Amino acid sequence: PVVLYDGVCNMCNSAVNLALRSDPEAKRLRFAALQSTTGRGLLQFCGRSADDISSMVVVTSDGKYFMKSEAALFVGKELETNPLVKGVSTAASWLLPKGLRDVAYDGIATNRYNVLGKRQEMRTQEDGAGDGAAGRFVPEPPADLWGSFSAAAVA
Repeated sequence: PVVLYDGVCNMCNSAVNLALRSDPEAKRLRFAALQSTTGRGLLQFCGRSADDISSMVVVTSDGKYFMKSEAALFVGKELETNPLVKGVSTAASWLLPKGLRDVAYDGIATNRYNVLGKRQEMRTQEDGAGDGAAGRFVPEPPADLWGSFSAAAVA
């Protein structure tokens, strides 16, 4: 799966770092900034506006996608080496109704820049999250592949 995240949000990038540390062999997740060409293309693939950075998105290799709390909990459940995050994500999925989870997600997403601030530059690759991040960020496609890269980026 590819996780689309806000590339300038410090809170979002901290979550990406946690996921990178919890998937040290890069077996579960890949990443792309929502604002990147790849992210914008995948947003459109999911039927969203290319400029919509209101929610993280997870796009799976079979073309399914998850947004808001479902995306966050999907990622949490993929973090095999972090039993606390995996357990909380699994329990929240079972115990809390999606509507309630999404209200909480929206509140955090709306205030994400107030929590930890913004970066000056969009993150599109590993930055200090440790070794082994190569290949975990989906590379930007060549300009001539704009229409055909979305499905290939997820595979």
